[in-house]
Amino acid sequence: MSLPEQFINSLESNFGKPVADAFLDSLDTEAVTAVRRNVSKISSDDFEKHFSCASPETVPWCGEGLYLNERPDFTLDPWLHAGCYYVQDASSMAVCEAFKSVSQEMGGSLRVLDLCAAPGGKTTALASMLSGSDLLVANEVIRSRVTILAENMTKWGRANVVVTNNEASDFASLSSYFDIVLADVPCSGEGMFRKDDKAIDEWSVDNVKLCASRQRKIIADVWGALREGGFMIYSTCTFNVHENDENVQWIENELGAEVVRIPFYDGEGAPIQTSKGYQFIPGITRGEGFFFAVLRKISPSAGFRKPKGKQFRAGSRVKCEWVKGGYETLLVKTSSEELIKAYPANIMDDISLIESSLRSVRSGVAVALVKGRDFIPEPALALSEVLADNAFRRVQLSLKEALNYLKLQPLTLKEVEKGFVLVDYYGAPLGFLKNLGNRTNNLFPSAWRIRK
Repeated sequence: MSLPEQFINSLESNFGKPVADAFLDSLDTEAVTAVRRNVSKISSDDFEKHFSCASPETVPWCGEGLYLNERPDFTLDPWLHAGCYYVQDASSMAVCEAFKSVSQEMGGSLRVLDLCAAPGGKTTALASMLSGSDLLVANEVIRSRVTILAENMTKWGRANVVVTNNEASDFASLSSYFDIVLADVPCSGEGMFRKDDKAIDEWSVDNVKLCASRQRKIIADVWGALREGGFMIYSTCTFNVHENDENVQWIENELGAEVVRIPFYDGEGAPIQTSKGYQFIPGITRGEGFFFAVLRKISPSAGFRKPKGKQFRAGSRVKCEWVKGGYETLLVKTSSEELIKAYPANIMDDISLIESSLRSVRSGVAVALVKGRDFIPEPALALSEVLADNAFRRVQLSLKEALNYLKLQPLTLKEVEKGFVLVDYYGAPLGFLKNLGNRTNNLFPSAWRIRK
């Protein structure tokens, strides 16, 4: 693999020749495969048993993450489609430890923003660490990428997440609103060289400078939405100081912040501590390239004031026995249909504000489509935490049956009453069928189906 000479020189200058040589050697090896479990859906024991054929090892800086010594065919694993785990680079799982450290220091209910969230690896990690009284806003500016973000968050199953499609500057109306902002900013992609030849072709000194400048603009645009005393986790998947340490220094000097060092894994294979943060480098750490730093905002702030005239756009309250207690169920009318949606009752005001201030793509949980007097359960309900116990008859599918279901192929249920049925694969709900006796209607979304 041929790399630009200027890149190699920069790597040697910043980290020394032994580190640069270790990185160059790593490019001739296979990328590491890692997964992180959804703590609300499966136990750690079941998780490890599920991947026992791949000899899992725990990621040292993320207790819910596992290294796999071989890469399974994830597409043909029903548990992936059920949101039981997420396939994520081990290095970027470091965000879990960073978030855990700052959230414990904050205490109380949290308002959290993942600014550049697609496809959702870090967002699902944050969602797993938040309580039901916390709010997570997952934003993605690129429309083509926000769709997969919304899908992944639906499968993860948390109800306290709002997915938005906005520019960083759009958050200006939410002055001092968020307690924690994760900014995994677009970068030159040096850390992806082992996985992506295109990243190598696109690399140049000028592109690095362009990325560093764009990152500063993104941070400056969103900075006002972070409250005084709040934390920003700044991250990239690159190595150079311009996009990493120098930008962190710029945030300190120009925006008003201080770098916070957190307790972090320092054993074998630990990241390199730079002047401002933590650098993961293939060949040194077991994962791809990644950098993060934690900053506390110290610039003065007037505090959050709710904008006038902001009202929740959803509809009237409606009763639905398919939803657990603690959630508000509302009848929401769109241009083409009526939906019942469930929202955490204790953060309705916050969701109302986000819905009315930003371009919302997904909020709460879609429970049912209303057809006259009938309710048709939505796929999101099966995958979510709001589903009431014993709301539906439940049928466990074999692997072959589960894959047929996910491919939207015909299924017949024997000795099962007619009506809506919740199907699962080894305890993990996949979705709904309507059993008609001699055949079934598959309610799994066609956009999600396995085409393999």
